[in-house]
Amino acid sequence: MPDRKEGRDKQARDRENRQRRREVLEELERWEETEPPVEDDELDELDAELETMAFPATGVEVVDAVGAHEIGFDEGAHDLAELVPRTATETYGGPEAVRARVQRPTVAAAMKRVVEAADEHRSAEFGSSQYEAYERTLRELKAIDADDDDEGVEVIADWLVERIREAETLPGSRNVRRRAAEFCRSNGYEVRVDEWLGI
Repeated sequence: MPDRKEGRDKQARDRENRQRRREVLEELERWEETEPPVEDDELDELDAELETMAFPATGVEVVDAVGAHEIGFDEGAHDLAELVPRTATETYGGPEAVRARVQRPTVAAAMKRVVEAADEHRSAEFGSSQYEAYERTLRELKAIDADDDDEGVEVIADWLVERIREAETLPGSRNVRRRAAEFCRSNGYEVRVDEWLGI
């Protein structure tokens, strides 16, 4: 018969490890603040619901289980289903991965559209570095102070979805950055050469 104390100790260690991973992810996210993160208490409530799930889990499983969970943030609120792509091709290793994905709602909603468009075309599959480059480009657009309506995020997300549907392939991340830089310059937003969008 297994030692119950050993099981409790393992659960405590697992809980501490999850908390450490969450703190590391949050710190990485804060290196380049582009959108105020969702408040921790909002995400703690989400964590409690996610803890009931078995991971790894696909986007479909996450949305089916907790898609109706509302996440409030400075500019309003979104259901989780509006932020997480409903696709079987995107997998989350644990609650902290879902938390990191929805922490920046404007970018998450835009990336959901892009991922779902790519999912419609099997030839348009994301690699992790390409996903990160797209996401970073959208975050840089979100960071433009003068663009209060997040027009740049919407324009580039629309362009990406259109390109994916027309070409049935993903545009290169450098092309996405170039398109974002063109949007910025044509709208009078400064883009320096030493910045991410400075192509």
